[in-house]
Amino acid sequence: MPVDNDTVRRIAFLSRLKVDTDKLEDTKEEFNKILNWVEELSEVNTDNVAPLVSVNNESLALRDDAITAGHNAKEILANAPAQEFGYFVVPKVVE
Repeated sequence: MPVDNDTVRRIAFLSRLKVDTDKLEDTKEEFNKILNWVEELSEVNTDNVAPLVSVNNESLALRDDAITAGHNAKEILANAPAQEFGYFVVPKVVE
């Protein structure tokens, strides 16, 4: 399924990407190359291949979940540029 310019604009909008009009054609070609590559992957025979959770066979070294230096909120908040009621004050990011 080839991608057209309207689809590129919609994908750019949904993913919050800025695609200039002079780059629209190049972006469309890149998207189509990616889709063609994914289509090629579907041709690979994976019948006898077990699904992987990770490509790394090593397990991570785990540590005990223990409380170490707690109850020092005042020391931590001393480094904050702004604080209020014992919490960090951050700019509003969602309207």
